[in-house]
Amino acid sequence: MNKTKLLLGLAAAMSLAGCVSERVILLPSADGQASALVLRDERGELLLNQPYAAAQRRGGASSLYQASSEEVQEHFAAALAAMPARPSSYLLYFEPGSNTLTPVSQAAFVKMRQEISERTALEVRVIGHTDRVGSRLANDALSKNRAEAIRDQLIASGVPADSLETVGRGERDLLVPTEDEVDEPRNRRVEINLR
Repeated sequence: MNKTKLLLGLAAAMSLAGCVSERVILLPSADGQASALVLRDERGELLLNQPYAAAQRRGGASSLYQASSEEVQEHFAAALAAMPARPSSYLLYFEPGSNTLTPVSQAAFVKMRQEISERTALEVRVIGHTDRVGSRLANDALSKNRAEAIRDQLIASGVPADSLETVGRGERDLLVPTEDEVDEPRNRRVEINLR
């Protein structure tokens, strides 16, 4: 199980009428995939493997129960509101040998720009890639140029330059493995990672 999935649990210690209680609730995964959380202590293990599955310990006794989204909001609204937005990624594709986005990617750029405007804290990593047509040296330069072209568009649309990082990977990280000199549109891309 991936560590990110384990972070989907929300834990909080609460003081209730003078007695200390610990509660852990497994939140639904943002992507809808299954997740689970195992709680271990000297008394044994408890498995939380459904959205809103919960465990509570009071004194020395632990018990499982099914929480609800209403309970999560009631007890943890402030903590959830303070959490940063989850990372997200976009893939933008280019016309052959150029820095020109395909029409579909131009629309995706608009959607990505909207998401960026809704984030309060922002780190953006722009990673340029190419297919295997052309020399490795030329593809290194082209991938860097693609990443910088997207960076420049983001800056022009109001994204602070100090929140952007660009990298060119050339033909090193192919999305679709091909032989040399094969034109593969899905490899001509820029990945944008928002954190």
